Amino acid sequence: MYLMLNRFEIVVEDWVIRKRLEDYLFDRFPDLSRSYIREIIRDGRCEVNGRIENRGFRVRGRDFIEIELDLARQTAMRPEPIDFEIIYEDSDVLIADKPAGMLVHPTNFERSGTLLNAVAFYLRNRNTSHSTVRPGLIHRLDKDTSGIIAISKNASFHRALARQFAGKKVDKRYFAVVEGLVADNAGRITLPIGRFAEQKIWDVKPDGKPSITEFSVIKRGNRRTLLEILCITGRTNQIRIHLSKIGHPIVGDEIRGGGKSARLYLHSAKLSFRHPVSGETVNFESPVPAEFGSILDS
Repeated sequence: MYLMLNRFEIVVEDWVIRKRLEDYLFDRFPDLSRSYIREIIRDGRCEVNGRIENRGFRVRGRDFIEIELDLARQTAMRPEPIDFEIIYEDSDVLIADKPAGMLVHPTNFERSGTLLNAVAFYLRNRNTSHSTVRPGLIHRLDKDTSGIIAISKNASFHRALARQFAGKKVDKRYFAVVEGLVADNAGRITLPIGRFAEQKIWDVKPDGKPSITEFSVIKRGNRRTLLEILCITGRTNQIRIHLSKIGHPIVGDEIRGGGKSARLYLHSAKLSFRHPVSGETVNFESPVPAEFGSILDS
């Protein structure tokens, strides 16, 4: 594929003092994704004062930046007027309640209609300062999963909360309706998860990464069970894989044995972490959708 690269020569503003290179460029080009900017820096297509620097290099006023960018990549984060529910918001973070069926972020195949497109529009219209507010994903939810997701408004908050996620200091709980009646009132699944490159799928794999899921029974229906789930680790599709491997796939997860349904019955219901700015523990909840009770008793 032929890329139309644009070359930019930038003199950093006098007021900039020791700002990370990736953060400066992220603000300078508000319609480009952070991952794309990191790719440009990593590939050596960005020089500061004639030298290739890493993304953590601290730029100052009057530094001279030369960079090559494909501006066609701007469409990946186009702000769009899409309604979404906000659970909480302050100057550093937005906690949203994502509906099932909505992608969290744009992909090469779906560039619009995502949660980040909606958040970008919301933040851009509310921002009254001259600085650019860019939504940043700290964690992710599958397209078919509903519920709580945290979105950062600035790079420092993003890094601080990401460290909490990496250090397993964040309490994140889900509710799921699974096929069958789960016999044990509580359990712990420790099957390793890895990627099978040829099939392009994630599944239990002997040499995969350690993966831990804990569950407890909330209610048993006639032929299905409502579980509360705590993810100790955060592997791709971890909950769906683990529950299917113990014989209780999530309703709607057809590829893993779940019954056919209008949606995947997995909901991100609770999120708790220490706010990096205030230092206080904050707790957020999203009510379990009404259809969970209906499908459980059907």
